[in-house]
Amino acid sequence: MTIAINNLLSADMLLVMLIAMLVNISCALVGSFLVLRRMSMMGDAISHAILPGLVIGFLFSGTLNILPLFAGAVAAGVATTFLTQTLNQYGRLSPDASLGVVFTSLFALGVVLLKLFVSEFHFDTACVYEGSLLLLIFHTVDIAGVEVPRQFLVAVPVLLLNIAALIVLWKEFKLTTFDSSLASAMGISAPLVHYTLMTLVALTAVASFQVVGSILTIAMLIVPAAAAHLCVERLHRLVALACVFSIVIAIVGTMVAVRYDVSPSGTMAVLAGVLYTLAAVFSPTGGVVARAWFNHQTALRIVREDILAMLYRVEEHDPNQRLAKANAIEAVGGGRNAKLALGQLMRSGDVIEAQGELALADGGRKQASTLVRTHRLWEAYLVDELGLPLDHVHEPAHRVEHFLGEELREQLAERLPEGAEDPHGREIPE
Repeated sequence: MTIAINNLLSADMLLVMLIAMLVNISCALVGSFLVLRRMSMMGDAISHAILPGLVIGFLFSGTLNILPLFAGAVAAGVATTFLTQTLNQYGRLSPDASLGVVFTSLFALGVVLLKLFVSEFHFDTACVYEGSLLLLIFHTVDIAGVEVPRQFLVAVPVLLLNIAALIVLWKEFKLTTFDSSLASAMGISAPLVHYTLMTLVALTAVASFQVVGSILTIAMLIVPAAAAHLCVERLHRLVALACVFSIVIAIVGTMVAVRYDVSPSGTMAVLAGVLYTLAAVFSPTGGVVARAWFNHQTALRIVREDILAMLYRVEEHDPNQRLAKANAIEAVGGGRNAKLALGQLMRSGDVIEAQGELALADGGRKQASTLVRTHRLWEAYLVDELGLPLDHVHEPAHRVEHFLGEELREQLAERLPEGAEDPHGREIPE
């Protein structure tokens, strides 16, 4: 590693970061659709299977020129897709088994071809696993008097092609990803779109080969998109966020690798895993913390509503009767949640405390009336429509009352005559 590379702010270092970013963004663009289509392992298969394509490209051309190697690798990637589909459809193999058979066989074929026909060709096994990111800036070509890393001639066109394909075929990719039957009904050829996407994946895997290696390409194809999928729920936002994650991984991963003299591709893959873990824990939509907070808030809401409904029934039975605060907390199960819920009701003004006794305020009474109405409408439905006995309807209604919406509640009310009572002979609030 040169002194220039060791300087994290050097021009060489910035070039290394730029190459990593170009490749990672390309991976994120196509990887987003692999994740959504539940085809993550297809990226892994293609990244392995390009090896025999590279060897065959070298055998036909007799040179290490990038174009024949590129063409051979892409052909191998497309062949991987075709063979996998064929084995799955006609060989009665499951999709994962088909992938396993194809990519291991093709990767092994590439190793055998290397030993048989390219013995004079120096084959760096580490490059297959890790890539050679830090060495790419020393392999340059002269363009208009400017020395440009040779990898740019691969990474930039592939990135532009991926962007152009997504712009032109956005609707087709979107429809075939989420509803292939609808796409076919609209005249869109789902198989053609599928093979187009797989061709782009193969191109991207080839472009990533020298940067992160064929084995670790799968991390760049899948992990940023999977992490973005945990954080957003709209397709365009998922693709954009996956690209942002890829840029962060490229920059931080390269800097860490240079600082500690470790494999850049391995560092980026590890950082991608860390990023996914952070998304899984802290994602605002599906993270562990968000789900725990949602469950906690839902539990508090249910306890609050139970308190309101309980006070409403006490008031309904005797307008002058009040319920002691301690009894109310005990009646809804006691514990921390009961105290928190009652405190929230009192702070919001829905429940009033006077001399240790609780009463409903106007706002709380309105909410409680809706809850009791829902409860009794559901009880009536269970008895009238499903024929449940009276002693079997309270508990189901007690659970449903917290989640039944206005529209369904009114549909239940329309089934009953005006002024109807619940199965226990109690008035149904309006």
